Amino acid sequence: MDATFDCTGEVALVTGACGALGSAVADAFDAAGATVCGTDIVAPDDESSLVDPETITYYEGDFTDEGDVRRVVDAVVDDHGRIDYLANIAGTWRGGDPIHETDASLFDTLFDVNLKTMFLASKHALPHLRETEGAIVSVSARSSLEGGEGDGIYRASKAGVRLLTETIAEENLGTVRANAVMPSVIDTPMNREMMDPDDAWVDPADIAEVVLFLCSDAASVTSGAAVPVYGEA
Repeated sequence: MDATFDCTGEVALVTGACGALGSAVADAFDAAGATVCGTDIVAPDDESSLVDPETITYYEGDFTDEGDVRRVVDAVVDDHGRIDYLANIAGTWRGGDPIHETDASLFDTLFDVNLKTMFLASKHALPHLRETEGAIVSVSARSSLEGGEGDGIYRASKAGVRLLTETIAEENLGTVRANAVMPSVIDTPMNREMMDPDDAWVDPADIAEVVLFLCSDAASVTSGAAVPVYGEA
């Protein structure tokens, strides 16, 4: 069964838009007819960027900085008049050492990029999402469901995304829906470079379709959920 979504006349703000998953989410919203506003710390024409500049209106910004977040959100609303969907895709993975050997800077990096960006983007987009009765989808992780050796800080930051998602859903019942997706290993160029490719890895485009579904009317009764998107990985 093929699913199609119509976001004509609606505005989607996608953080981490230049990355593998962020660019796939931007493409999915663009294909559905949305005006896609992408934001990242690198420009779309940067050699590391994977996004098609034709699919987005781009706003460069550091979403660990509240001033930058406020500026970007205000600019999106000034330019387009509304925000209907927020896709919190910005994030990073770092392995590491056992907790007693982990440098505090790794904690700061992972909580800033994975959790603080989601918090700040949601905080500043929510007043506008309440006006449009919109939706937020954020990226947690399968590994956030339990502790594990060597990447405990990453797991904790992604568990925070799940809990903050539940909180936002509870605080905005009947107005703004908030959900999370939980990938395992995503099939990205970076992961292929770091690890041996596995046929069970999930294509970013498939995860993007779930993000689009969670923003759509088809998921109107779903809020506060953490949805597995790890296939057979």
